[in-house]
Amino acid sequence: MIRSTAAQMADALAKGETTSVELTQAHLDRIAAVDGQVKAFLHVDSQGALAQAKNVDARRAKGEKLSPIAGIPLALKDVLAQKGVPTTAGSKILQGWLPPYDSTVVSKLKAAGVVIMGKTNMDEFAMGSSTENSGYGPTFNPWDLTRTPGGSSGGSAAAVSAFEAPLAIGSDTGGSIRQPAALTGIVGVRPTYGAVSRFGLIAYSSSLDQAGPFGRTVLDTALLHEVMAGHDVKDATSINAPVPAVVAAAKSGNVKGMKIGVIKQLQGEGYQKGVQTRFDESLQVLASLGAEIVEVDCPSFEYALAAYYLIAPSECSSNLARFDAMRYGLRTGDVDGASAEAVMSATRDAGFGREVKRRIILGTYALSSGYYDAYYGSAQKIRTLIIQDYAKAFTKADVLVSPTAPTTAYKIGEKVDDPMAMYLGDVATIPVNLAGICGMSLPAGLADEDNLPVGFQIMAPAMQDQRLYQVGAALEAALLTKWGAPILSKAPELKGAK
Repeated sequence: MIRSTAAQMADALAKGETTSVELTQAHLDRIAAVDGQVKAFLHVDSQGALAQAKNVDARRAKGEKLSPIAGIPLALKDVLAQKGVPTTAGSKILQGWLPPYDSTVVSKLKAAGVVIMGKTNMDEFAMGSSTENSGYGPTFNPWDLTRTPGGSSGGSAAAVSAFEAPLAIGSDTGGSIRQPAALTGIVGVRPTYGAVSRFGLIAYSSSLDQAGPFGRTVLDTALLHEVMAGHDVKDATSINAPVPAVVAAAKSGNVKGMKIGVIKQLQGEGYQKGVQTRFDESLQVLASLGAEIVEVDCPSFEYALAAYYLIAPSECSSNLARFDAMRYGLRTGDVDGASAEAVMSATRDAGFGREVKRRIILGTYALSSGYYDAYYGSAQKIRTLIIQDYAKAFTKADVLVSPTAPTTAYKIGEKVDDPMAMYLGDVATIPVNLAGICGMSLPAGLADEDNLPVGFQIMAPAMQDQRLYQVGAALEAALLTKWGAPILSKAPELKGAK
């Protein structure tokens, strides 16, 4: 049962062929068997999950009308507050913190009867592309335990890829859902900025952060998307508009007559041969289904990476100022009448990891007097040019596409001492965040040179998220027919797995 899709599990629950308690226990058993190798979870809430499952089963037995994914287990990225459950954002500075409230995403999941099994590992405060920056050690890619699952939502992606959970939640500030989805062979979606509430999402970069769904199929991801999205008065940036019909789009999967734009700047040189090959093949598949493939030019994209690494650190230097040893989590150095400033300094030094300190310093410098216009101001101008590039491109195509990441999963430790090499892994995903639009990654096959998953990225205009699912479902169905079995069936079996 754990290898079924979430939609199949939901169908089995509705027909009375299984119960949520049985489904949840099966996944908890899987976590116990394999998570010692994968290390996807920071905290497993077995007791809480089984209590939630029991409650859903009772409501179903009474004949209550339930959401389509009621009773389905889920892994939650540790960046979202869940009342009474440890929430750390992957940082030692929040170790032991128990939120007194639920984030809006968690409230929606609970209302829908989704069973939250625990909190997944992540790069500290979502700053990273490999989950190696977690204060609690790295997560490992189920396809090859010597490699990273990507990041920063690597724990959530690895949990879904390793069949520890059928669904998961991540957050995407510069590609942190789409890139790990690509590296672990699953589907990940960054909804339009403002489509999913950020209330209770621990902030890294407020103008870029967005929570979104992971699943093993396009339809599973759509089912979760529809549950977690929607307007929220607690989030001033929340969009007050109906949630796009993403489930209906995932069920239609028709691209006949659609125009699909290939971004000239996001392919070719710098992209691994096997990644480019699978991408080109996917374009041929879409063309064979009746889509028209056109090339679009986005000249400002070459500056996107530089702009992102000024804007995001600037916002993080402000957001992380709240971790001052006075209100949250860790507190050190409070001895012998030490001043508040000394305690604050000692706590931040002990609690923050190297990458977080690097970005705080970079952002503080960029915002400082005399440098604001030269760095932060210029980066915001680039952001406007990227938005304009997208606007022009969407006059020529319904969706835009590119490889999700330039390479397949790389070795643990390979790029940890070279931040620029690490940052380049996000070159194809960052423009989406800067423009506030939506994006999806789905598997395009395995690279010939290393037999590891390759991701295909689809981008659509703001609040046109249904287009992602329409194109993604069509490509997924055609590739599944070609492969004969889901791509995860080709992943090596983990030790201890049953």
